[in-house]
Amino acid sequence: MEQKRFAERHGFSPEAPEINIVDDAPNKVRDAILMIAEGELNLSPSTIRGVLCTVLRTLPDGSNWSEYPNVWGECQGLMANAPWYRVYDFIEALYRTLVTSRQYGQAKRWTELIDEYFVEAGVGWRFVDGALERREGDAFVTAVDQARGALDQSGQKTAHDELSEALKDLSRRPTPDLTGAIQHSVAALECTAREATGNPKATLGDILKRYADIVPAPLNTGLEKMWGYSSEFARHLREGRSTSEREVALVVMVSAAVCNYLAGLKPKDRETS
Repeated sequence: MEQKRFAERHGFSPEAPEINIVDDAPNKVRDAILMIAEGELNLSPSTIRGVLCTVLRTLPDGSNWSEYPNVWGECQGLMANAPWYRVYDFIEALYRTLVTSRQYGQAKRWTELIDEYFVEAGVGWRFVDGALERREGDAFVTAVDQARGALDQSGQKTAHDELSEALKDLSRRPTPDLTGAIQHSVAALECTAREATGNPKATLGDILKRYADIVPAPLNTGLEKMWGYSSEFARHLREGRSTSEREVALVVMVSAAVCNYLAGLKPKDRETS
């Protein structure tokens, strides 16, 4: 059984700095990723090189035979010269390699170690279902994760998937799909509201008018405003109108929080006027 590190055994962790690395992979991040794979997962340089070469679409150097220092040095060179986004491709590809080879414990450990390092280093990405997604602040992460968990538990797959698509759109690089993120997050909210009211064909706008107390007042008026916002910036976009990533992240977070609330309602709580 693997011995946990001192910090893990005693529950110590540094304060998480603000996210300051998103569209980049500085040398310290590249070095740490290699060190985690080789030093903490105990993967051989040849295994690491194989994944790197696949991601970078290049053949391994046939003159490098010995694991150390040759193949390991080649890994360092490949990682150092990779485009920043390929570094994150490598992280996902290594996870898939471990899962494919049925090393499920190693795959899980890889996601845990990467997530832990990203928090400590202020990197704005995290593992979700085997893929890297944007990591916003703690409140954002909590709201979205709780909502997806509640939707999954209540069997609302469509709403769950729409919320996941919103995160993917927000995570797209180099340019996030802000319009798509709004559309998918509000679609998730609409699906959940339909389920909560037993009205499978109504739009969210209709539901907010007909079921005024679907959420406690005066929060319901806030939802009406957000519905109008989504109409202006996503559903019926006009030339010259644009929004910001920060604003869209807020829409996604609010949608997720309301989805979580509605998904947790019991049948008797869903009797609305």
